[in-house]
Amino acid sequence: MDDTENPENGLETTIEEGNEEEKDLGASWNEEIEEDVLERTVAEQLRDSMVNDRKDLEAVFEVPVQVSAVLGRANMPVHQLLKLGRGAVIELDRRIGEAIDIYVNNLLVARGEVVVVEDRLGITMTEIIKSTGKI
Repeated sequence: MDDTENPENGLETTIEEGNEEEKDLGASWNEEIEEDVLERTVAEQLRDSMVNDRKDLEAVFEVPVQVSAVLGRANMPVHQLLKLGRGAVIELDRRIGEAIDIYVNNLLVARGEVVVVEDRLGITMTEIIKSTGKI
């Protein structure tokens, strides 16, 4: 506690410093603010990094790539292939509901599922394949 003299009436007054609970609350509040500022700083750095990465990639945004979705494969001799006609059914090596392979420029990049979007077929990516080889 700090004792001081009141100049107006000459009486002594006591100025109380905050109790321990108030000090703890203040310290906790300061820690929360510091954590919030740190989180915002990290988020801002991540956003800035993404903006810079985007600028670095803008040069390749217009480069065309070939995307292929492989439902399955089948092997057959040429004579059997020549016998195929309209309406022929070719048995594939995949089952219904099994993931399909998604290739970009003949490189396997993902697996997914076939979906129907309005009156068209589409692909939903369910798994991204991490490349182990260099491009």
